[in-house]
Amino acid sequence: MPHYSKEEIISLLNAKGKDILSLISTAESKRDNDTITYSKNVFLPLTDICRNECGYCTFKKTPDDKEARILMNYQEIFDTLKEADKYNCREALFTFGERPEETSQVKAALEDKGYSNMVDYLYFICDETLKNTGLLPHSNPGVLKKKELEVLKEVNASMGLMLENTSKRLMKTIVHEKSPGKDPKLRIKTIENAGKLNIPFTTGLLIGIGETIEERAESLLEIKRINDKYCHIQEIIIQNFTPKQGIPMESWKEPSVIEMIKMVAVTRLLFPNTGVQVPPNLNNHNAQVFLLAGADDWGGVSPITKDFVNPEAPWPELEDLRKMTEEMGSSLDERLPVYPDFISSEFLSNRIMEKINSFK
Repeated sequence: MPHYSKEEIISLLNAKGKDILSLISTAESKRDNDTITYSKNVFLPLTDICRNECGYCTFKKTPDDKEARILMNYQEIFDTLKEADKYNCREALFTFGERPEETSQVKAALEDKGYSNMVDYLYFICDETLKNTGLLPHSNPGVLKKKELEVLKEVNASMGLMLENTSKRLMKTIVHEKSPGKDPKLRIKTIENAGKLNIPFTTGLLIGIGETIEERAESLLEIKRINDKYCHIQEIIIQNFTPKQGIPMESWKEPSVIEMIKMVAVTRLLFPNTGVQVPPNLNNHNAQVFLLAGADDWGGVSPITKDFVNPEAPWPELEDLRKMTEEMGSSLDERLPVYPDFISSEFLSNRIMEKINSFK
């Protein structure tokens, strides 16, 4: 991978005027080809109980909330997965609030099903998904220990955890002051342990949560440091903060389009061979411009379930996504939740490899 110093990255992120056009042009030239990918998925939030209370989040519920999902049951999960099968979805995205079993209600619900923690329940669900559907699990379970990652690798095609930012300072602000799981050390350790286990991994940054340009640069360099060592990061998401009604950060401004363009472009320069994703549903009117800055993936798009993390932002219809992509001179191509370069016994369990081979 190319080497950029922190100072050089900061300079690029501070680009103005014609320098922005030059940055975009250089970044776009580093993209491998004119194919833009997406993963047709189904989004299954196993619980929305979470130990964190992030200032930008609407996903987390408390157990006494009438709308809280304490624990999705087997029938509800597999009714949805069977529906996803009808749409030929290949990715089953499983996510939940971090360490929800620390809450007595979730712990009781798990014990009622015969499980002591969420990782064991997630393993069971992923295992059943592989046995009974045409989908591949991709799990985002938050901060995990190495042993937990090792267990889940057997039944997951890939996994993910947003780094968000490496700034410890943000732990003292409205963003993460009530979120112990957002400690950068814990998240970095999880991503590194995934690398030690050769787990194809998706991570990324959340832009516009009060971080400085310097902190953005440091965060990109930290991801690069990890990937240079383990070579397991398949995709980097550059996600913009969007204000939502009722959150502590409701009155905050979202990052400008220019800020996002520069972040995407610099990410492409640092990671010329890694997928760079910008969520299209969070950028309805601006999504196309990120292709010019080197983005090459739209991420998971579901024909049957909403984005439970951003419920106010519906997915684009696949035909609309295709038109958006083709209008920019690129073609749209569906991918699996694991990128082609990682489809090998080096990165995937025998079970996952057998499943992928059955698609051919």
